[in-house]
Amino acid sequence: MGKKNNEFRKITRFTDLVVWQEGHKLVLIIYKATNDFPGCEEYGLKSQLRRAIVSFTSNIAEGFAKRSSKEKNQFYNTAHTSLIEVQNQLLIAKDVGYLSQSEFMKIADQTVVCHKLIIGLIRAKR
Repeated sequence: MGKKNNEFRKITRFTDLVVWQEGHKLVLIIYKATNDFPGCEEYGLKSQLRRAIVSFTSNIAEGFAKRSSKEKNQFYNTAHTSLIEVQNQLLIAKDVGYLSQSEFMKIADQTVVCHKLIIGLIRAKR
């Protein structure tokens, strides 16, 4: 019994990686959620959250472009640490009242999806 052709698509670009796709969703969610942060956070928590989540997807893209497993893992591990940074910053944003509980849960749930995927990718590249 064979699989349909679309179930075996070859990954040729970083955008084909499910972890990057889910990370990109998280980028968009965080950018939208941080739009309403107070002006005093323009160069604080808002900026840090945005930089950290962009770092997550950027390091996945850079790792994909590397040839050796060692180099790939360095970038994928950096992506993982950026995601942990995002999770910490989201807790702060919720605790200081910049995110409602429901907003926080929506974003936090997406970070868990991304966390599972990046850990899987790291393990697959060992």
